[in-house]
Amino acid sequence: MTNLKGRHALVTGGGRGIGRAVAASLVKAGATVTVMGRNGATLDRAVMEGDAHAVAIADVTNHDAVQEAVRNLVLRHGPVDLLIANAGSAATAPFVKTGPDLFRQMIDVNLLGVTNAAHAVIGTMLERGFGRIVAVASTAGLKGYPYVSAYCAAKHAVVGFVRALALETARTGVTVNAVCPGFTDTDLVAESLDTIMRKTGRSREEALAELVKHNPQGRLIEPSEVADSVLWLCGEGARAVTGQAIAVAGGEI
Repeated sequence: MTNLKGRHALVTGGGRGIGRAVAASLVKAGATVTVMGRNGATLDRAVMEGDAHAVAIADVTNHDAVQEAVRNLVLRHGPVDLLIANAGSAATAPFVKTGPDLFRQMIDVNLLGVTNAAHAVIGTMLERGFGRIVAVASTAGLKGYPYVSAYCAAKHAVVGFVRALALETARTGVTVNAVCPGFTDTDLVAESLDTIMRKTGRSREEALAELVKHNPQGRLIEPSEVADSVLWLCGEGARAVTGQAIAVAGGEI
């Protein structure tokens, strides 16, 4: 089992879904875990239920707010050793109805949410000669899906960023990777199911079948399965793994 005792982990979007599962997994491995996001009540619940130790309130799209939040949490818990940049969102629309505002929205949360968090922690990681940065991207960062062109563009950008930063930090003790889940059993996918049902008139079972057809295993991925991959990347045994985009998708990629 991966032992992260003495490590301080920051999980953005750590209050629910994949982020919550990752936070819980890191806690079990011995790390001190701070969850960051905008919804204080959701984050506080993670702490109260034992899946995190501390809360940092910040909008990941706001560079200065993230910097300030990280400075404050470092004063309380020490430098961040492990960053899991998980916060993200998806919006569905045909490209002909996808304007610049939607592209900016998807880029702000899915790409800049990662780079802002990385900016806030990379300096001390380089100074100390150790760090793990894991971006939670998506199979939408490795292939295309219809009606989510802005989301796909943003997630492809995340994978490109990970590969570039990994080369910059290759000899520093800092690794940078992405995990790319397929359709995962989270609130985000539940919202996608609702959208499919509303726009197509399909039943929930039919809508779910439409999503899982992409997965050769014929199922949704569990958040805990994504968390297991993140946990491995944070451990000493993965120090030779950097610049990778690891699909957690039942063979879809």
